[in-house]
Amino acid sequence: MVRTILALLTTCAAALAQPETRLLWPNGAPGALGNEDADKPSIALYLPAPEKANGAAVVVCPGGGYGALAMDHEGRQIAGWLNERGVAAFVLKYRLGPKYHHPVEMEDVQRAIRVVRHEAEEFRVAPDRIGVWGFSAGGHLASTAATHFDSGDANAADPADRESCRPDFAILAYPVITLTSPYTHEGTLHNLLGSDPDPRLIEYLSNERRVTPATPPTFLFHTTDDPAVPVENSVLFYLALRKNGVPAEMHLYAHGPHGVGLAQKDPVLSTWPARLNDWMRVTGLLGKPAH
Repeated sequence: MVRTILALLTTCAAALAQPETRLLWPNGAPGALGNEDADKPSIALYLPAPEKANGAAVVVCPGGGYGALAMDHEGRQIAGWLNERGVAAFVLKYRLGPKYHHPVEMEDVQRAIRVVRHEAEEFRVAPDRIGVWGFSAGGHLASTAATHFDSGDANAADPADRESCRPDFAILAYPVITLTSPYTHEGTLHNLLGSDPDPRLIEYLSNERRVTPATPPTFLFHTTDDPAVPVENSVLFYLALRKNGVPAEMHLYAHGPHGVGLAQKDPVLSTWPARLNDWMRVTGLLGKPAH
């Protein structure tokens, strides 16, 4: 009996450590430049226990300057935090520069949102409670999803492509927002658009300039002396949200390094997830959906 229980616990632990992964395009991603793992965008499924699930879901975009992916502290740990609150998490492995440039990364996050929405019943999530959470360059990708979206193609052969890719809310942690000087992160710009980017693309993907009243409610977190991504990125986006009447909340801390994730070991910065928890609770994301 004891051995059976231990075996079950081991199996459960293994399942948590190695979540199911689904390719965004099982038959090959559009624009793929090879057949390696890096050419196959996917989502890792982290689903809360059925009795705990509240119907909310988040596509998580780890950072890494569009050249790498911080899959642990900006991916797996984030999924665990969300699952503890009954929220389903889908950690996105998107394609990266310098091999891939825009619009590939944007297409990956848009497709992830469409897939989660299309499979909402299977994942036990509400199709109108699907958000996006990004860190650093992943914050740029998440803010791109929040400002560049469509309602889907009703005539698409792939049923997932008939779904809207608009997120219902956005969470941006120390995000790259603008691609214009002097506040952008040069590595992110280079990996996303190449060494000689078209000025029109820089404008198009400076997401503080793309906010409209249709941009979803947004939560922002940043440190004022972030040495990598200037705090002005979050401030500019917040001001654009305010100008367009979009519900927004921003928390700025005076000091702190870049890339802290949940900042669990920092006595001050570790309080920021509690502010996010409050925001999610107040906006109704942590309660059961109304029927």
